[in-house]
Amino acid sequence: MTPLFGVATDGGLDAFAGLNNAVPVAPFSLNFGSRTYRMDEITREGLYRELQTHPVHPTSSQPTPQDWAEAERRASGGLLPVLALTISGGLSGSINAAEQARAVVPELPVTVVDTRTLSAAQAFQVHAAATASQRGETLETALDWVRRTAGETELYFTIETLEYLRRGGRIGRVQATLGGLLNLKPVITVDRATGAYTNVGRARSYKGGIEAVATQVTSRYGEGTPLRVGLLYGSVREDADALLAAIQARHPIVWAGATGVNPVLNVHTGPRAVGVAAAPGNWVWER
Repeated sequence: MTPLFGVATDGGLDAFAGLNNAVPVAPFSLNFGSRTYRMDEITREGLYRELQTHPVHPTSSQPTPQDWAEAERRASGGLLPVLALTISGGLSGSINAAEQARAVVPELPVTVVDTRTLSAAQAFQVHAAATASQRGETLETALDWVRRTAGETELYFTIETLEYLRRGGRIGRVQATLGGLLNLKPVITVDRATGAYTNVGRARSYKGGIEAVATQVTSRYGEGTPLRVGLLYGSVREDADALLAAIQARHPIVWAGATGVNPVLNVHTGPRAVGVAAAPGNWVWER
């Protein structure tokens, strides 16, 4: 089918090989003191080395309007309107840069959508948009698929330490709801109202945090509900396997994929992290 529009996204995406996630990306950057890496210039392993050896904690930078304009040009192929899906505006100013990119490419019709999430849950929405494009569906159909996918998808993750969220200034409501007891392992999600992180569970150990993530999934969808799950891991791939096993004990799995958290997001979670985007049943266009 001939596409009627292109799809672009930003570095909030953690892409899955098994999904239609191969779309142009407006990259984030990592700043270690005076050294800046675009996110495609540093590996996760390189990040972990830098975190262990560099005296300055890195900061992340959102895409520039020019970065967004370049991604949109590639998505358009010079001919098509573009659907641009951004990381949650409650976590990054990327959506503002995407809006400002209109002035850089005024000839290009661009529809900007705040996914209100990130990572694997953003990947589900990108998959919905890109699938609609590949099938020759209209932009309106794609927006409907994205909206419905967003409405039924939840993202949960746990981390070994809150230190990296604290350093990055993103701890906010997570720290407040833990009462400052930094030895507890939080279960974190993205609040649908604010688009920012919030805590929905806690555990006394990292292993317990993995189980608590699985418990949140079951609490949201009900035991026995068939699920699609996009698993995420930091420095330990086996963490994703453990989380999948815990979810499989309670749910039939319709689709599962796993990917490492990208370096820019990993800066804020810390190396040891595990999470999942979950949604019920088949994709919305398969029903």
